[in-house]
Amino acid sequence: MANPPTIGYKSIAEKWELNSLDTDETYRLISYKPNKFAILRWSNNPNTLPQSENPEYSATEPLELDQFEAKFQISFKTKIIDHLFKGNGDLWIAFTQKGYWQLYNADKSRSFREINFQPELIYNYPINFNLLGFNARTTRITLNHQSNGRDIPYSRSWNRIIFHLEMENKNWQLIVRPWIQFENENRENPEINNYIGRAEFTILYHYKNCEISTIITHPFNKLDRGSIQFDYIVPIKGQLKGFVQFFKGYGESLIDYNHQQNTIGFGLTIMDW
Repeated sequence: MANPPTIGYKSIAEKWELNSLDTDETYRLISYKPNKFAILRWSNNPNTLPQSENPEYSATEPLELDQFEAKFQISFKTKIIDHLFKGNGDLWIAFTQKGYWQLYNADKSRSFREINFQPELIYNYPINFNLLGFNARTTRITLNHQSNGRDIPYSRSWNRIIFHLEMENKNWQLIVRPWIQFENENRENPEINNYIGRAEFTILYHYKNCEISTIITHPFNKLDRGSIQFDYIVPIKGQLKGFVQFFKGYGESLIDYNHQQNTIGFGLTIMDW
């Protein structure tokens, strides 16, 4: 009998080429965040009237949205400079795109409700020390831009410096990501930090052939804000995997930064964390 498919565990060193023989290889496209397609996603509270604290960016006519839609995420990174400044640090660029597709809304031509674009410039530096029972392996500083490329009143964007600390312990990995937001001159979403948060915590756990991930964001000054996302990934065949995803809170997409909802969806992935 053939062995069941497995989900390959990638250490932090493998993800960021810290110890491999090809650490000097550049411009090789590899996965960054999970690449997923949610065939079906349900929301208990679709954002039919997107609002901003700035009235200029607040919709006045409600949108006709279906509670069911499809969702995808594509995410890649590549190293562009190895051993920057003659040291151990590397310079990477990354790109992540999320799409929210009203696939089941035939009355509205099955249009895309929201697309978020997120390019990043990343300086990654390897470290090696113990912290709270974990082995800290990398620290990073990232210039991050995220926007939805839409016109007023639906335009949303923000720019951040994000600091990363990535640690692991056996089958556990922990990523801590606090950030500082640049001043938003257009004031499209002035209170975004008070809704989505000021930091993100990612917890990954590999159990037998499955992977469990939890992503938590929080603003710290508002106990009822932030979000939690839970993913459960199982192998199907070869590199193909299935997943179930649950989200609760604010900011599942940029247009929803100050909109609270619960969503659940399932789909397929070929590249995970």
